[in-house]
Amino acid sequence: MSYVLTCPNCGPREVTDFGFGGELNPRPKEKPSLRELGEYNYFRKNVAGVQREWWVHRSGCGDWFIAERDTRTNDVHWTALPNDVFGNGGLLAGETAGAAAGGGDGSGAAGGHGV
Repeated sequence: MSYVLTCPNCGPREVTDFGFGGELNPRPKEKPSLRELGEYNYFRKNVAGVQREWWVHRSGCGDWFIAERDTRTNDVHWTALPNDVFGNGGLLAGETAGAAAGGGDGSGAAGGHGV
């Protein structure tokens, strides 16, 4: 099924222009046990409904961003850059982005210029 996803930098594009990075999974706050680390790395909720996800605009600007999408209908509620989501006064201020997008520093940023 094809649908339109809006890049925060480039605007609306076909979903085929993007790469799916997985559901948003906040990092553990403290030093995790091996069990907690395994759950963080390998287990996902995989909900049938609204979830927040990482996406990368692979055919455009190359930036990673977060989208809130209903997995049953592919209706995208909003998209935003990580700084707009997790920064001061952002949509999810106070939560950490995690390394779900491949960023080793925990920012969730694996590259791009707008993060």
